Amino acid sequence: MATTDAPLTLTRPAAPARAGRSVVWALIAASLAVKSAGFGWDFLGYYVATAHGTTAAGASMTLFGVGWCLGQAVAGQLTDRAGQRTALVVMMIFAALSCVALTWAASLLSLLIVSVCLGLTMETYRPAVSAAINTHIASAGGRARAQTALYWSINVGIALCGGLGGYAAHHYGYRPLFLANAVVCAAFALLAWRLLAARKRTSAGDAADVTYRQVLADPTLRWIAVVSVAAMVCAWGLVSVLPLLMTSDGLPPTAYGTAMIANTVAVLVLTPPMTRLLIGRGETLRFSPVVVLAAGTAILGVGIGFAAYQHTTHGYSIACAALVPGEVAYSIAVGAYLSTAAPDGAVGRYQAVISASSAVASLPPLGIAIALNAGGRPLVAALLAGCALLGVAACPPLSRALRRASSDH
Repeated sequence: MATTDAPLTLTRPAAPARAGRSVVWALIAASLAVKSAGFGWDFLGYYVATAHGTTAAGASMTLFGVGWCLGQAVAGQLTDRAGQRTALVVMMIFAALSCVALTWAASLLSLLIVSVCLGLTMETYRPAVSAAINTHIASAGGRARAQTALYWSINVGIALCGGLGGYAAHHYGYRPLFLANAVVCAAFALLAWRLLAARKRTSAGDAADVTYRQVLADPTLRWIAVVSVAAMVCAWGLVSVLPLLMTSDGLPPTAYGTAMIANTVAVLVLTPPMTRLLIGRGETLRFSPVVVLAAGTAILGVGIGFAAYQHTTHGYSIACAALVPGEVAYSIAVGAYLSTAAPDGAVGRYQAVISASSAVASLPPLGIAIALNAGGRPLVAALLAGCALLGVAACPPLSRALRRASSDH
């Protein structure tokens, strides 16, 4: 099927292909390391609950989510205005300091303040790394592959962090993990300082002066943000819905670990062949990103809906693996969108808006818990399927907006 949504015509500075790709892959590897060592982010709830109970943990995670949304906006703005190197160095140093502060915080008030700070730093490297991909790789196909690899590194990192952190916390406690998180963040800041060039001064009125209001005036970004929220509600079901369902079945934490391992193995196995299928080895995309996005969103809805009816470790593991094609398709489609539709000087903010969808999608667990108690699993499955249908329904308007934007260029 040929691509029907033609990319916007963009002017990109030429970059030495081999050197540029080396920088990009080093940043993606660093992103994998930071996500794999993201113990401060992933174990915050457990740490607060241990000291102050589950209600306090819920409050801390809510504040964390608020900080997460704000942090993406700040990171996108900083990337486009101050440059990729400055953004990565500043945000990763702030992340390191937040993780160190978590080891010292003891009172509930201090932990709540640190929770906001940790949320502000959650995945704030993504806008800068996405912008670096668009800067250092010239071809649409190459940029889409690199953006997909960035999403892949995040998915694998989440699974590694959960597995490694759970074992290490059992034997050594949480504070050494938080310090390790701080060290890796600081190392990422140092790597960015060494690899990336400082932003050149530009004249007033250039793309760096674009505001979020102007960015959000792009109908393509508004529509893909709607799809992203819907898709990520289903994808985040792995860490929000699944524990609720498995707990209601009386399954132990090891069952959840087994299901997550199944998801991780499927990600490792399926990502390379799906990337070759959807992008190919050439420099152009084989399929319309909107079609891939719609298919991925539908698969995520079906997969998490299927999970809602499971009651065994084996069934949940199958459901977690079934979600992976949707995760990969979503990653490829969003990567293709960023690589073609985000204008120079605004890539950081475009990525920030899309990344913020993950933060918004992390907020529904309370509603899912209420639905589980009120209507049981059929209601949970219906709500999640309805969310996926909303995302699929937003794809045709997204396609039309992309075609209009293309014709304007």
